[in-house]
Amino acid sequence: MTTPYVNNAIFWIEVNKISPNPFQPRREFDETALKSLAESIRMYGVLQPLVVTRKEVFREGSGMSVEYELISGERRLRASKLAGLAQVPALIRANEDSSQLKLEMAIIENLQREDLNPVERARSFERLAKEFGLKQAQIADKVGKSREYVSNSLRILSLPDEMINAVEQGKISEGHTRPLLMLVDKPEEQMVLFKEIMTKKLTVREAESLGRRAATERIRNREKYLDPAIIEMEKSFTESLGTRVKIDKNKTGGCITIDFFSPEDLRLIYERLSTGAKMADSDIAKMKEGAGSVSTPIDDRAPQEIEKEENEDLYSLKDFSL
Repeated sequence: MTTPYVNNAIFWIEVNKISPNPFQPRREFDETALKSLAESIRMYGVLQPLVVTRKEVFREGSGMSVEYELISGERRLRASKLAGLAQVPALIRANEDSSQLKLEMAIIENLQREDLNPVERARSFERLAKEFGLKQAQIADKVGKSREYVSNSLRILSLPDEMINAVEQGKISEGHTRPLLMLVDKPEEQMVLFKEIMTKKLTVREAESLGRRAATERIRNREKYLDPAIIEMEKSFTESLGTRVKIDKNKTGGCITIDFFSPEDLRLIYERLSTGAKMADSDIAKMKEGAGSVSTPIDDRAPQEIEKEENEDLYSLKDFSL
């Protein structure tokens, strides 16, 4: 065959003969969305053919049989099964049994449909790099994105598992990973910021402000006038009050800055300062109740800002300027 598809024709294939793509990067499939797609398929059919490879399999006692392996279209296949279809339209990819091709096509399809969550996308890029030896620039060319986009996606995987899981489950947005990654070499500060994002439902802008400040404090902490005891006191204040505390010292005295993000948050800080009590589980529950109707931290950046940051270096010096 000289063409990529068999006769460039669409074939009707039994759904039970199509096995999933073992390189499918997507792991989460929304059941409600699948049911909605299944209902659409019942009414109008499968409007876009699946793409499969054809395999001839010999089984002792039953002879030669034909099977198909999915390259792209898993949502359509799952929804077609829900809709009760016996057959689906498919293009058969000829002379192609490349693992790399299957992974590339699955990634590209999901990226075009914006079906991958940030962690699934990052793990897909990681597989292309590790299993097939592709450089970041090569991956970028294949998926039609910038090298910085690929690099920033891969950096998400350098976060602790707890944070990666939160991104994967939609508890925090991809935008929240940016300030967390600023603190990748300061794990204690990173975890404090993560807990603040989760507990106080910080927006991306609020998290970036705290992350940038924490990242620049490493410079301030090197200054000779800052006593190591002050740094330890900052840490103790942060643990006791359940929020970030900064102590700025000068020749004659200094000032203490305590962060809060809602009137309820301020009230709880006041109570703990008054009583000397550490944050209790009941306090955390109250803070969550006071967070309003927002169930997860929100990304409050404009679409243009998000697109710009996806394609720039997370570690540019300007990100650390005060």
